[in-house]
Amino acid sequence: MKLVVGLGNPGLKYLKNLHNLGFMAVELLAEKHGVDFNKKGFKGIYGEKNVNGEKVIFLKPQTYMNLSGECIQAISAFYKIAPQDILVLYDDLDIAIGFVRIRANGSAGTHNGMRSIVSCLNSTAFPRVRIGTKPEVNYEIIDYVLSDIRKEDEPRFRQSVGVAVDAADAFIHGKSIDDVMCKFNSFKPTV
Repeated sequence: MKLVVGLGNPGLKYLKNLHNLGFMAVELLAEKHGVDFNKKGFKGIYGEKNVNGEKVIFLKPQTYMNLSGECIQAISAFYKIAPQDILVLYDDLDIAIGFVRIRANGSAGTHNGMRSIVSCLNSTAFPRVRIGTKPEVNYEIIDYVLSDIRKEDEPRFRQSVGVAVDAADAFIHGKSIDDVMCKFNSFKPTV
């Protein structure tokens, strides 16, 4: 069984924020598989589907970003999903806009949602897909991540979110995280 989580903030005012790139990616992945987020529970909304002979849960925590771990811990404990079978998609300020980086595990870095997950799971051993949002100039971090995607950046984000979806899709189809990293970490934006 696998759990694919997109991080973000619920509500219309956050819909197009940089901090919601994880929501955008998991929504596209779910759509690709004909899955609706039609279940509520565990402080999140989710949908399920068998993919490649294995149950996959597509999840959007509704706790707001900084408490994402509460939702992920609750659902993974209920379904007994091991950390290595939890894939988290999220925005990352340390990666340039348009780039995507997949990791098998690691620290939370400066991302509060990831800090919450690491704390609640008491583990860093879960794979993640990081979608780059690094600004070209200095910004106040909270103002920047809660700002909407700029029109001129939309093509790059559309492309990087698409790559994140493809990487997550490979993972849920049984590719090892090492294979996923080899294939998608070399991606360079073309727009």
